[in-house]
Amino acid sequence: MTMQAQKSPLAYLKWALIVTVVGLFLSAWLGWETEGTINAIISFLLIGAVLAALEIALSFDNAIVNANKLEDMTPVWQRRFLTWGVLIAVFGMRIVFPLLIVTVFAWLTPLEALRLALIAPEQYSHIMHQSHSSIAAFGGTFLMMVSLTFFVDEDKSVDWLKGLECRLKKCGSVRGFEIALVLVIVVGISMALPEYKRTNFLFSAIMGLLVFTMVDGLGTFLDNSNKAMINAGAKGGFGAFMYLEVLDASFSFDGVIGAFALTSNIILIAIGLGIGAMYVRSMTIMLVENGTLQHFRYLEHGAFYSIFALALIMFMQSLWHVPEMITGGVGVMMIGLALFSSIRHNQRENNELSRS
Repeated sequence: MTMQAQKSPLAYLKWALIVTVVGLFLSAWLGWETEGTINAIISFLLIGAVLAALEIALSFDNAIVNANKLEDMTPVWQRRFLTWGVLIAVFGMRIVFPLLIVTVFAWLTPLEALRLALIAPEQYSHIMHQSHSSIAAFGGTFLMMVSLTFFVDEDKSVDWLKGLECRLKKCGSVRGFEIALVLVIVVGISMALPEYKRTNFLFSAIMGLLVFTMVDGLGTFLDNSNKAMINAGAKGGFGAFMYLEVLDASFSFDGVIGAFALTSNIILIAIGLGIGAMYVRSMTIMLVENGTLQHFRYLEHGAFYSIFALALIMFMQSLWHVPEMITGGVGVMMIGLALFSSIRHNQRENNELSRS
């Protein structure tokens, strides 16, 4: 533990920096192979860097929530998530997921979708944007349930915005309160949509609610079963792993869709978002090993407020476009305020101890 605590931030970012160098080199090479000009090299290089920055801004709260869950997992499952989980996040969500969307919405085979992405990227991008409303409904519903489950909890012992959080905590005694609240918001958004979009929006939202219920229930069941065993299946095993994978997928929706506003080249998108995902992994490890969430008591709260804001933004994107910089900016602002409040709390406690 002492060795881990003494690691510098640069040591945690080692692999992320290596991936950055390799990824930006590949971006430049892809620009040359695609158009064969210096301008293309510079353009692809800049887009790759912007995509990486966008992913980091949108996913910083993801790192905090991951760290919170990882603290309850056994070292074996922590390593599995930080290796297999990152591979699934980078290759699954940044490459396979967009292809799967085009496969479903355009009634194509996976190979045809891949061919479309490589040969006709503009048409591929158009199909992705057409399906944005359904993706936003699914991801927004899942993320809103994640956020409300944290706040609507009678056992929550630390409150940041006390007036609001104490009221939400009391609602924990009302069974199904968070589900009812999410459904009210979903129905309200759907009523503002054109009639031809409502069915798909509602269906996707219900699927998001169903997936959250199943994953959350599966995680609870498996973890409770593991606790009853003395062998290797201890607390925070496969159930927590699956929960984090679906959570990461939901966080990735906005970044993947937003990436098509910058480029329709699926390989460049995968490189840029993959670089960002490595920084999220590094931040997650640093938060877990340094016990940052214990030192800054409101940081976790800021992350879940950020998740709730992201869910609302994803719903609103079904009605109008919200710039990705605003989406990322809201999350960074909430986490920054929570960090500031945590530092002030620590200073007050230290002053009280010094007086006594």
